Amino acid sequence: MRLQRQVVDYALQRKSRLAEVYSGRTGVAEVCDASPYLLRAAKFHGRPCATRCPICRKEQVTIVSWVFGEKLGQVSGSARTTEEILRLAVSQEEFSVHVVEVCRTCSWNHLVQSYVSGLPPRPQVRRSRRVAGGRVANNSAGGGSSQVDTAGGPEVLGTEGMEKYL
Repeated sequence: MRLQRQVVDYALQRKSRLAEVYSGRTGVAEVCDASPYLLRAAKFHGRPCATRCPICRKEQVTIVSWVFGEKLGQVSGSARTTEEILRLAVSQEEFSVHVVEVCRTCSWNHLVQSYVSGLPPRPQVRRSRRVAGGRVANNSAGGGSSQVDTAGGPEVLGTEGMEKYL
């Protein structure tokens, strides 16, 4: 069981972005633009971090983790606590987690890291069906003609008994 794989760290992007702000090339309003939804998520689902806000320096930033995945249903695109992510990781197929730092005072926010978590994808199961005579026909998803297993080898469905017309 895999719980976490490759982690992408965005520390260099953060450092570059802050250098732009400190030099005056980028305005504070451009980087302090957290949405009300993100700020609410920080309040209810975030965890405090020891790092002070690099913009206002008034309080410590809050870490918020967002989950995204096809198999997550309504959970996809929502903020989750670390405990909730661990529960998802042992029960759900692969999903991505995006970790964002947020200052609830000045609205600074930046993607800190992202990673894939969860169970490995389940292999696609090829379904088969029984046809007349007890043989098994594969339902292939690729279209085209289906194959039937017979003692004499594969045969295209629909040609059985056609010998008298050929």
